[in-house]
Amino acid sequence: MKTSIQGRVGATTLINGKFLDVFAGTGYLGLQSHPRVIRAAADCLEQYGVSSTIPRGGLGEHPVYAELETRAAEFFGAEKASLFASGYLGPSFLAQSTATLYDVIFIDSDAHFSIWDAAQGTNKPIFVFHHRDPDDLERQLAAHLKPNERPLVFTDGVFPISGEIAPLDAYLPLIENLSGRIFVDDAHAGGVLGPHGRGTTDYFALPDGVVRSCVTLSKAFGTGGGLIYGTRGWVEALEKASRISAGASSIPLAMAAAAAASLQIAREEPSLREQLWRNVSKAKQGMREIGFAMDDSPVPILCIPAQAGLNLIAVRDRLFDRGIAVEWVQQYTSVPAGGALRIAIFATHSESQIRRLIDELSHLI
Repeated sequence: MKTSIQGRVGATTLINGKFLDVFAGTGYLGLQSHPRVIRAAADCLEQYGVSSTIPRGGLGEHPVYAELETRAAEFFGAEKASLFASGYLGPSFLAQSTATLYDVIFIDSDAHFSIWDAAQGTNKPIFVFHHRDPDDLERQLAAHLKPNERPLVFTDGVFPISGEIAPLDAYLPLIENLSGRIFVDDAHAGGVLGPHGRGTTDYFALPDGVVRSCVTLSKAFGTGGGLIYGTRGWVEALEKASRISAGASSIPLAMAAAAAASLQIAREEPSLREQLWRNVSKAKQGMREIGFAMDDSPVPILCIPAQAGLNLIAVRDRLFDRGIAVEWVQQYTSVPAGGALRIAIFATHSESQIRRLIDELSHLI
């Protein structure tokens, strides 16, 4: 099924010439179409043009980038944040800048491509543990760590299709006495999980230091670019050590201005996040009512896995015909065997939209 988006993406979007209720993508807080975010980008574009065309450092420093990093540090409760061109680069930024701090890498079997690319770029030994399985992680640590070797555990915070949360609280005790570390690609958790919306570490109330996260601005924050954050000394040390920091151009100025506005809104208006959690709770309860197993986490990703007698592609197409857009996914990380329908919940969905989604699924399945 070929589709073309023809308007601003939100809870209702013009696709293929008609307006649909959209339960797809990653705009969990609806900030990609927020008037303040759009205005910030437009004003920046008018004042500064599209790009500085000069790499950051020296002449390339710019008040728009500084503003974004300030807003990011405020949101994540950190002394400093550092911007790079894409959230995909975050795991590589972390891994290459800290390579002297670990010896062996252990990766969740369903980890995102960005994590695999980052790990392989370090030339360190890599071992895989079963998806979200602390017991198997413990077995792999015992089997593959030599005396005095330090482990790095690498995982998604929230897995992009299954919507599962990595049990970081169970991993942490396994590596603390080994001088180990945990790095988290928190693309789908930043802005969503935790009392402050800071992601998986916020959700589990984990201390800074042993667990480090990278965040993307293109999911819940609706803009673009990637971030790391932490103490000023730690972030500055990573910037100096990173080839990405030295060699990759930053995001366009207008996108940086939009991201700064988005972060500020997310910090000043926790009601957006709270509304998202309420919508997720309603949607998951509705799914349980029609026979689907759902966890009770606030993750805004609902996964319907393939099962005998259920043609998920046909369900997706019939929903589309009825004015509801969801995604069928087969080849991606954390996809259940046989594919799955991925349903994304937004803070901007109305109760009636969620109820209609459940009713239509009930009729089709």
